[in-house]
Amino acid sequence: MIRDVAFLVRDRDWGTVSPQSEGVRIQRTAEGLHVSWRSRYDMDGQITAGIALDLTAEGMDLTATAHSRGEVWTNRTGITVLHPIIGVAGAPVVVDHTDGRRTMGRFPDLIDPWQPFKDIAALTHRAGPWNVTCRMSGDVFEMEDQRQWGDASFKTYNRPLALPWPYRLSEAEPVVQSVSIRWHRQSGEQPAAAKMQGVSNPRFPQTALLVTAAQARRAASVPTMLQRIAPQRLLCHVDAGTGPIDDDLCAYAALQAVCPEIAYDLELIAACPPGSDLTREFAAYAAAVKRSGLRASSVMVVPQVDRSSVPPGSDWPDCPALSDIYAAARQAFPCLPLGGGSATFFPELNRKRPPVGQLDFIAHGLCPIVHAADDVAVMETLQAVPQILTSGTAIAAGAAYRLGPSTLAMRHNPYGARTMSNPDRLRLCMADDDPRQDGAFAAAWTYGLAVTIAQAGLEVWTPAELYGPRGLIDDTDSPRPVADVVTALAAWEGQLVGHTRIADGLAVMEIGEAHLIANLSPDPAPAPQGDALPGYGWRFQ
Repeated sequence: MIRDVAFLVRDRDWGTVSPQSEGVRIQRTAEGLHVSWRSRYDMDGQITAGIALDLTAEGMDLTATAHSRGEVWTNRTGITVLHPIIGVAGAPVVVDHTDGRRTMGRFPDLIDPWQPFKDIAALTHRAGPWNVTCRMSGDVFEMEDQRQWGDASFKTYNRPLALPWPYRLSEAEPVVQSVSIRWHRQSGEQPAAAKMQGVSNPRFPQTALLVTAAQARRAASVPTMLQRIAPQRLLCHVDAGTGPIDDDLCAYAALQAVCPEIAYDLELIAACPPGSDLTREFAAYAAAVKRSGLRASSVMVVPQVDRSSVPPGSDWPDCPALSDIYAAARQAFPCLPLGGGSATFFPELNRKRPPVGQLDFIAHGLCPIVHAADDVAVMETLQAVPQILTSGTAIAAGAAYRLGPSTLAMRHNPYGARTMSNPDRLRLCMADDDPRQDGAFAAAWTYGLAVTIAQAGLEVWTPAELYGPRGLIDDTDSPRPVADVVTALAAWEGQLVGHTRIADGLAVMEIGEAHLIANLSPDPAPAPQGDALPGYGWRFQ
């Protein structure tokens, strides 16, 4: 009915501040359950919150009262409510507004780049046989379509994004908010929700790995692991916004001399300052590629300014028109497939859509720890991927579609000044390093991702970097468990995909004449064929 209700604090880089909770009290009554606790959020200053929850057979009420101390700047502090997406996307909803109006609408089918509903006092929707009303108070609430980031939810949150952020909390004015949820059975058939569509006769896409110039130099000196993994392509990151690109291109050319059987795709972050001579700029990029000796197979162009997100209500930064950028890129690289989209994630593509008529392919990345980093939430992102791909395919309008990099940890934070450092290797949102990359969890999640994309008609997927915290190979040159999964899947490129499903904690795919299965839970699970799978285990048959 409702996926989650939480009181959350976000810092000025949209990082979620982990609370220190204490004083939990649980009281059982004839009517139900009362739970209360205190949480402390340490930032530049400090926020303390008292939270109370009342639960009965017919409903739930949560109230939060938060006080700040010191200079506390936040992008959002308050209650959020998550609606699930399965059975909800495309389904009807009734919205009560703060001025007393009531409107009839639908949860978005294709992913909404902006807020589907604003000025929300209450939402009423169907969930199976249940009619559910969720009423919020204490601020102005609105909804965003969190499927954009891979979350399996629609999120209702407070403080509209049109208001300035970050904002400073006042010590004299506590934040007091509440949410009340009521449910009752309703007869009649539930309205049909959206269905995600795949392609006919799908074939498994080519596998690519992201490499930086430093990684290319390392691989050129010891190419054994790259040759063993045998991806069809390498995505070569080049950032012209930070300086000359000649040395980086030479590093990729040196690797190509050692591993010439792989296709080398350029991910070119172009400077594109306002008022610049784009023809001259891209001619310089093409000349640098020629000097390096690199034989590029394609080039994806993203202006540097578009590596940062532009949330609703914010001003778009100055940038030449995308049509002019891609015209200059096409002139400079006339013989290469030309791509555009986002070097970060789907929201950036969805909110600033490229002129696909000028492009051969579109692309964007995926990171499952933008809003939540616990194991359950990360696995739940696999529910959202088919809906992202359905929306992305609509944007592509016939252009080829490439997905990735798609890694647990975040390589670039478009929503703030930095990714979050994670020296203690916690399960941390927007972290540049994630401890699960080292173990079976990353292998199982990556296999689950492969199942969710297999019928979408993608041209290329990029499930990892080669080295580093998002890589297949660790700092000791040893392959991580996820390397075995990616190696096996790379070998299935071009194979016809049959039945796929994710259900009951298992991800299953028929490809060619093989049957592939993975356990997406930490507990052993019975498999349709053969012995039980261990937690996060997988096998090919």
